[in-house]
This record gives sequence, structure tokens and C-alpha cells, in this order.
Amino acid sequence: MPVWCCRCSLAGHFRTYSGTETEGQLLNSFVQYFGDSLGRKIKRMPLIEETVLPGDSLLTLPVVIIGNGPSGICLSYLLSGYRPYLSPEAIHPNPILHTKLEEARHLSIVDQDLEYLSEGLEGRSSNPVAVLFDTLLHPDADFGYDYPPVLHWKLEQHNYIPHIVLGKGPPGGAWHSMEGSMLTISFGDWMELPGLSFKEWAASKRRNVKSDRVMPEEIACYYKHYVKVMGLQKNFRDNVYITSVSRLYREKDDEGRSHQNEDISTQHLEMEDGQKSLIKRNWEVRGYQRATDGSHVPFCLFAENVALATGTFDSPGRLQVEGEDFPFVLHSMTDFGAAISKGKFRGKADPVLIVGAGLTAADAVLCACNNNIPVVHVFRRRVTDTSLIFKQLPKKLYPEYHKVYHMMCTQSHTVDSNQHAAYTSFPEHNVLSFKPEMKCVLQSASGLKKILKFSVALVLIGSHPNLFFLKDQGHSIGHHSNQPITCKGNPIEIDPYTYECTKEANLFALGPLVGDNFVRFLKGGALGIARCLAIRQKKKHELIEGGDGGGDGVP
Repeated sequence: MPVWCCRCSLAGHFRTYSGTETEGQLLNSFVQYFGDSLGRKIKRMPLIEETVLPGDSLLTLPVVIIGNGPSGICLSYLLSGYRPYLSPEAIHPNPILHTKLEEARHLSIVDQDLEYLSEGLEGRSSNPVAVLFDTLLHPDADFGYDYPPVLHWKLEQHNYIPHIVLGKGPPGGAWHSMEGSMLTISFGDWMELPGLSFKEWAASKRRNVKSDRVMPEEIACYYKHYVKVMGLQKNFRDNVYITSVSRLYREKDDEGRSHQNEDISTQHLEMEDGQKSLIKRNWEVRGYQRATDGSHVPFCLFAENVALATGTFDSPGRLQVEGEDFPFVLHSMTDFGAAISKGKFRGKADPVLIVGAGLTAADAVLCACNNNIPVVHVFRRRVTDTSLIFKQLPKKLYPEYHKVYHMMCTQSHTVDSNQHAAYTSFPEHNVLSFKPEMKCVLQSASGLKKILKFSVALVLIGSHPNLFFLKDQGHSIGHHSNQPITCKGNPIEIDPYTYECTKEANLFALGPLVGDNFVRFLKGGALGIARCLAIRQKKKHELIEGGDGGGDGVP
């Protein structure tokens, strides 16, 4: 299959981007835009076969960001030249941090030593830069205070780093597909991105925000508007699906005529028996853009750096038990909502079986109860388990979730009640299998087995990132090698201050992929990456200005 590929020297002019582009226009627009940004001459982008490896000089983008949710948006904002400075009138409630900030008030936070600033800070993220940036944007938020940010923002065009943000849907990522009737777990202010107050945006749109918590639909609209109002649209491409991200190699004494392509986990760069050794080149990013008529437009890009900002909503968690692939076993709130809309529960006496003890499972319980659907709720933990999320939520702020938790505790199957009442919980139970006659085999902590009849099963036990486009699905870059990447148990291993993968240079990750599940904290990843890339860009310019040359293509 032919594929449009960034391969040649640069030319073209800047233009404003519109909707979905026709075949060839997608990557030609990349060339036009980056040709102007990088100040090089280009020829028209040729069509090459997918099997052909790049040969001569290449158009290499400085940064490709995979994922256009809040992580990708925030990183694009900083790479576009926006810089945070300490506000003239600001006084941070942490006196030690404020003293440090005063020492370099004339510098943006991006240009300061993040390790020095974040030293000694504590917060609800294990990543120190995430805690630092959060306390600058939301000082003492965890203590219940609503202090304004101590930062103000400036757009500095000379700090712009050319980049492209690739996403499957519109800017906002998974927020556009979340269940719209539920409220966010975080306050609206905590969901906002730098430089645009969520409350002010909501007021300008005449949206009636009745509480501090808001619906996902509101957040999705805010993120989409944010990209537009901040002038970031030129860097975003929607309806784009990545199929592979791989590292390019070349022989050390080769002048670029011979290339090899290997996946990112390849570590054997030295050839045996005296053969030529290989040095790493840049990244090759392949995928396709889905056109309005449903057709696929393949493309191939080359990048000096790749930032993974895909989140964790791609692959729902699975029980890995017999019968889980039956069509009546669902794994998302979207599918459950669709089943309700289609009237699949009308006239059904059997309950819906909900598996899981997190907030998504609680949302499903609330949704079922609101639609008069009886519920059987199965989960592995004890109701007294201190790690249950309900234990961490104030009752006044989250009354609906505490209503579910109260039912979990008081309406257990051990209580003398009708199993087919509105709600019955099965704490400390595991699902062993699903049967074709819509039955489920449960096992208690004591080993006692029980068979339940249900109408639809809904397995909501979390989700995992889908990094299928990386070699071995990215297992080699986690804290625990050769294990799937998960936001809690095995996030991508990064340098805590640059967010660069410790096991793969020039590959960055942020957001849930590195354990920061809340929007509050993923912004720190964007700060760390922006600082790292800004330093490297400055060094590269110094080399070029010092007479080192620096020609077209891949170094």
C-alpha cells in the first residue's frame, strides 16, 4: 500500500488549517507548515511504498505528540512558546518555595531548576514536578483552600518548538466519549489547563455550572475551545490513528545511504564478528488519517522526539475468565448506556451484574438504579478496606458515591433480603466464569461457589493503555520489564524531572502513563518535557551558530 511520507528537503509556506484533509494534503500541510517554521527549503512530498525505507534527506519534525487529551494539549501549549512567570503581586503560602521563586523572578519556571524548586514538596503525585506545578497553579488545594495561581503567562514566540499533536478524535481525547450524565470526580477548577479559567470560560458560554463538579461534556467542550482560543489548532490533527512507532538506525561509517529500521526495544546496537555497529537515528511514526468518507489516508512521519500522551482509556480491564467474550458481557459505560437506550432491559426480571469497586462501577450502579434496573454488585475487597476510593471522598462533596458505598455495606447478600431486590452486593467475591445461558459462577473468599442469573454483565475494573504501536506493546519501557504498562502497577519508567523514558532516549511520556491520573498533575509532565526540549534546542542552536553546520535531514 502506498503511503505519504515525509521524505525530502523542505519548502512551502504557512497556511491556516481547516477540517479533514484529502489524500496527500495531510502530510503536505505538515511540510508546508514546518518548512516555514524550520526555515528550510522543501520539495513536494513524494508517494512511496510502505516497504521502502527512507534513504536520502528527510523532513524530521522536532516533536510528535501521540494523544490529544489534556496531556497532549498542555504540552502543545508550552511548546508553542507560552511561559509561566511568578506574578508580581503573588505570595505563595509555602514560604520556602516562595523564597526560591523570588531568587529567579525574572526567569520563567521553564528556565529554572525544577529539581531545586520541587525539593521538599509533598502532594498526591509521586512525580515531584507534577507536585511543583500543581502547587503553583492551585496553592494548598489539598488543604481546602481556593487560592489563585501564583503564575502569569507570556507568549514568547522565540521559544516555539515545532510539533504535531495526533489524536483519534477532536482535542480533548477520551473526555468526548465519557458518560455525559455523571459528574467529574475532580472540581472543575482542577480540570482546567494553564491560561484559561474554567469558571470564566463557563460564564462566557453562559453555561450554568451549579456545583464545583461538572459533567464530562462540559470538560470536553472546554478542552476543544482551549485549543482554539490559545491558537494551537495548527499543531493538531484529528481522526489520526497510529500503527507503529519505531527507531531508525544507520551504520556508524555510513553517510546516510544505508538505513535500518528497528523497534524501540532493540538494544543490540553493536554487531558481532567485527561487523559495522549501528547508531540510533530518529523516530519513524506510521499511521493513517480517517477521511470523512471513511477511507484511510496512510502516512509516515519522522521525528527527533516522540511524546506519549495517550492516557489509559484505550483498553478496558478484563477478568480473563471463561465466557468473558460473550456478547452479553460488556466492558464500558458507553456500551451499558447504549443497551439502556435500546430498551434491552425492558421486561427483564434478571438483574444487571456489575463487577468492580471503583468509581466507574459506582457510576454504573447509579445509572442502573436511576433506570429502575435491579443490580447485583460483585467486588473482591471487603467493604471496610481502607483503600476503597469511597474512603477518600468527603461525603458532602460526593453524596452520590457515598450512597452507593452505603448500599455496598448494608445490602449485602448475607443480609436477609430478596436477591432480586433493587440492589444486592457480593463483597469478597471473584467471578470464575460466565455461562452461555447468562449465568455467572462466583467464588467467595472462603471458597464457596454460587451461580447467579443475570440479564447483562458489566465488567468495570479499570482500564489500561493500548501501546500496540510500540514493540511488545511498550512492555520494555515500564518499571517492570516485560510486563504490560498500567498506570498504577507498572507505569512507564521516566526521569522524574524531564519525563524522558529511562530506557529509551528521546521518548517521553506523561499523564496516566506515568501514574498521574488527575488533570491537576499531568500538567507537570508537560512542564518537565518542555524544559528538557528547550535546553536541547538551545544547545543545538549554539552548535549551529558555532559553525558546526547542521544540515538537512536526520543527524
